[in-house]
Amino acid sequence: MPCGRQEGGAAPARFVLGVDVGSTVLKCHVYDRAAAVRGSSCRKVESLYPRPGWVELDPEVLWSQFVGVVKDAVQAAGLHMRQIAGLGIATQRATFITWHKRTGKPFHNFISWQDLRSAELVNSWNKSLLLKAGEAAKKNNCCFGTVDTWLLYRLTKGSVYATDYSNASATGVFEPFTKCWNPTLCYLLSIPMSIYPPVKDTSFNFGSTDSEIFGVPIPIMALVADQQSAMFGECCFHPGDIKLTMGTGGFWNVNTGEHLFASQRELYPLIGWKIGEEVVYLTEGCMSDMGSAIKWAQDINLFTNVDETAKMARSIVDSQGVCFVPSFQVSVSDPFLCASFMGLKPTTTRNHLVRAILESVAFRNKRIYDIIVKKVRVPLQTIRADGGVSNNSFVMQMTSDLINKKIEKPANADMSSLGAAFLAGLASGFWTDKEQLKKLRRIEAVFEPQKDSEEYKAAMDTWLQAMKRSLNW
Repeated sequence: MPCGRQEGGAAPARFVLGVDVGSTVLKCHVYDRAAAVRGSSCRKVESLYPRPGWVELDPEVLWSQFVGVVKDAVQAAGLHMRQIAGLGIATQRATFITWHKRTGKPFHNFISWQDLRSAELVNSWNKSLLLKAGEAAKKNNCCFGTVDTWLLYRLTKGSVYATDYSNASATGVFEPFTKCWNPTLCYLLSIPMSIYPPVKDTSFNFGSTDSEIFGVPIPIMALVADQQSAMFGECCFHPGDIKLTMGTGGFWNVNTGEHLFASQRELYPLIGWKIGEEVVYLTEGCMSDMGSAIKWAQDINLFTNVDETAKMARSIVDSQGVCFVPSFQVSVSDPFLCASFMGLKPTTTRNHLVRAILESVAFRNKRIYDIIVKKVRVPLQTIRADGGVSNNSFVMQMTSDLINKKIEKPANADMSSLGAAFLAGLASGFWTDKEQLKKLRRIEAVFEPQKDSEEYKAAMDTWLQAMKRSLNW
């Protein structure tokens, strides 16, 4: 039977697309009704570094890559675009751009969430970060948008200008308590409220792509921020469900249901998703460096393949007191935290350095989890992990030991793509409800505690001391 045809020569089978515009990779997966991947495509996201600490994206390059991965994934699945029931788009959060309302021409490149100019803004209220956006906004012909808004605008040839609640809540300009753009903050930053897009439900018919782009119009049925999308993909639908993403950055997310907790000690509130009358809130803890630190170690030839790092770490009994402090990106607690190795000795080998890097991931997981236990007032449930680093068995097992909890790892680590597809599928009727989605979950591995967390106490105390030595560099 030809791929995409139902038995008996019936109408073509339907599929949904989930696109994840991440910080390092742009991925598109084609999903069937069993949530199995039928075709995929990915491209490296090309970041620009005009000055040290500045991180930007060329909007035209990103647009070309987006269109390319969608076409390639559908082709890899052996399908035609007319067989796509809906498109869901998950995007990196807080990366923003402004463009001319009438012509659609950008005023500047995307300014990435990884960009360090925000540290200057927070510490001195220097408006250099907002200079381009602010000056454009004062002309009253400006549109502001995160990556999802820009893509929606381009996909519909300028006919739809909107974002969703999950993306809006991650900008810092949208107030999750009142669910509207914050007028006080806009006044302080001298940015008119008129530049911000309307905010729509996460699972929602945003319109269709212009037929010239893919040959046929494709319904755009979901816009969602990447971490919230991963939460949805993991089916963390109930209060107390926890999602741990270990990708370029590390993110702990707790479903707090209809309760929204104020920011406190490295935790902050977000809107997870809004579907009709349902609004689900999350509490999030962020670790800015994770996969990027491991990628750096590979770039300087500490190892050749990421898959070998777990074996390298297990080849020695400990790191010999070597500690790694990862801080290639701005830290929430200290924007001047210094990335460093400490405790190096003449006997230090590559294996010790790699183990120290992996241990730092597990130690930070423990640190954030302990804060969640103390501060989040909902009974904590299942922990589900995703992201590229979740494929590292050493990190997963050590994290399980440290927090003394079972951690589930799904068969497919690309949860942001799956979450976007799930949300699009619900809006298009491809799937009926969340109960059906739960039945589609596939667990590849379960990590359960094997050591008492006290066995790691001396090593973690040393690592915490190294963290303190790296502050205020």
